[in-house]
Amino acid sequence: MALWAIGDFHLASQVDKSMDRFGLVWHHHEDKIWKNFHAMVKLEDTTVITGDHSWGHKLHECEQDLLFIENLPGRKILLRGNHDTFWNANKTPRLNERFQGRLEFLQNNFYSYKDYALVGTKGICYEGRDSYEHFEKLLEREIKRLKLSFAKAKEAGYEKFLMFLHYPPTSLGEEESPFTRIAEENGVEQVIYSHCHGAARFDDSFHGEVRGVTYHLVSGDYLNFKPLKILD
Repeated sequence: MALWAIGDFHLASQVDKSMDRFGLVWHHHEDKIWKNFHAMVKLEDTTVITGDHSWGHKLHECEQDLLFIENLPGRKILLRGNHDTFWNANKTPRLNERFQGRLEFLQNNFYSYKDYALVGTKGICYEGRDSYEHFEKLLEREIKRLKLSFAKAKEAGYEKFLMFLHYPPTSLGEEESPFTRIAEENGVEQVIYSHCHGAARFDDSFHGEVRGVTYHLVSGDYLNFKPLKILD
């Protein structure tokens, strides 16, 4: 039994959206995902997929992409990414009900792996695409959602945590953020995130141990679409 993580599949079976312009690593990346999962992930394993699952805007445009993920080996827990417009926080219970026994959706809740609570939210970092005031509003919302995930896990009796984000835990150049402080305050062992594409972006945030917390980037192209083992 093992816990794996990877993000940013950007599947597009039902919409015309190719990632090939982002480099050779994206050519036939769906085939790489399929091959690597079947070579590495066992049926008893769990994989957290950290957002940007499909380019479809509505659920019906994502059905084939979610079926692709469903048919990968093992248990799959999905986190919400910035491009996952088929899913907002209010829809999480309905998605979990609809895909019960097939996929699990992590938002305003938590899941478990052995004696660990898997907590998380989409997160946010400032990328200069919107006003800083709007960023602060989104940041406040994401902090509340992350704290709710921790609260529910603690209420259930968990004391060991792994934290998952879609966005990196810090904005470019930051040495800390509300997300890193929450991780440190709660004794999180590892923070796993994605969103950063292309070699120029891979070092936008933390790698390795920082103030007692280990950080992993698991963007699909960073991993060449091979899931990263987080725990045995």
